[in-house]
Amino acid sequence: MRKRKGNGTVRRAGSLVLAAAVLWVIFAAAGSDSLSGAVQAVWEQDALPLTLLRLQLGEAGEEESWLDLATALVISQSPLLLSSREEILSLQSADDTDGQEGEQPPQQPIRETPATPDTGELTFEDNGVTARTLVPQSAEGYVVSGLAYINNYSDKDFNADSLTGGFAARLGSDAPQVLIVHTHGSEAYTMPPGQEYEASGESRTTDTDFNVVRVGDEIAAVLAEYGISVIHDRNMYDYPQYNGAYDRSLAAIEEYQEKYPSISFVLDIHRDAISDSEGNPYKVVSQVGEQLAAQMTFVIGTDGGGLQHDHWLENLKLAAAVQNTLLEDCPTLMRPITVRNSRYNQHCTTGSLLVEMGAAGNSLDEALLSARLFAKGFAETILAASGQ
Repeated sequence: MRKRKGNGTVRRAGSLVLAAAVLWVIFAAAGSDSLSGAVQAVWEQDALPLTLLRLQLGEAGEEESWLDLATALVISQSPLLLSSREEILSLQSADDTDGQEGEQPPQQPIRETPATPDTGELTFEDNGVTARTLVPQSAEGYVVSGLAYINNYSDKDFNADSLTGGFAARLGSDAPQVLIVHTHGSEAYTMPPGQEYEASGESRTTDTDFNVVRVGDEIAAVLAEYGISVIHDRNMYDYPQYNGAYDRSLAAIEEYQEKYPSISFVLDIHRDAISDSEGNPYKVVSQVGEQLAAQMTFVIGTDGGGLQHDHWLENLKLAAAVQNTLLEDCPTLMRPITVRNSRYNQHCTTGSLLVEMGAAGNSLDEALLSARLFAKGFAETILAASGQ
């Protein structure tokens, strides 16, 4: 009898250890694009107890969404992990989509002569991906500030009145003033036939002529035309190791801030990844003149995940102000702002934005057109607020 009872205890303990080990392997390998990459990711991770502790503390939330079906199954088999299921679910991050099937454009004013940006050197060849325009059907379920619709997926409470009074960040007289970074710099787009790049993963490449670093180049060039001094960090912090990208980009941001205290705004440029209910990718677009621009999304972090970020509301005010500027000329250019518990390194300044520049299904030209439009609207917004 004692022997059977002892064997049962051993089996239960073994099951808990096995479940925790499998969860650790899945977590460590998340974001890897090959078997060798997954093995390397597991090999380079911290020891199992430290990793589990990081999960409990919420530090894993600084990465993209990683809680897949396999992870959920492992959690369901462990009472210890199941008790923390809600906390783990709350760590989902910016790659979750907020567009809904069949949404229609909201009632927003359209100018009689919409702005038509320069599209020189952009050919807009069809890349064969299904196009959709995702904008709210009504104000229900959103916080609405002017033309800006906001999805609140965080634990923080705010309303339209919270966003009045303008944002805190201002351009100083010293240079540089704006820092552009790419936490996930290898994120790329779907090119038309005959223009393919050498891939480093699914919809990813280290070729900076085709990934979001190229988009950052476009933003930096337009901001310079407005007389704004920019540093563009063209490093890719998600390659060759995807996990820990936010830690690496944070170290870079802090180093730039120490060297250049004049930096008031930090733009982290990404691109989204969106699929329909059957898993088929599609691109998100806005009609601008005679061309299609990639729809954009601002993702704003908070301290809802437990990491210190006292001025998250100032970043949200900035996002709402820029979004209102952009939508005056292009009513469908922006998807709703997304507010989440993770902070995405936005605690570094009161002028930090994470910008999803289109999705993996968009073409590079569509993203470059949006980059020009964003930079124009961003420049006009911050120059006006700074009295310049």
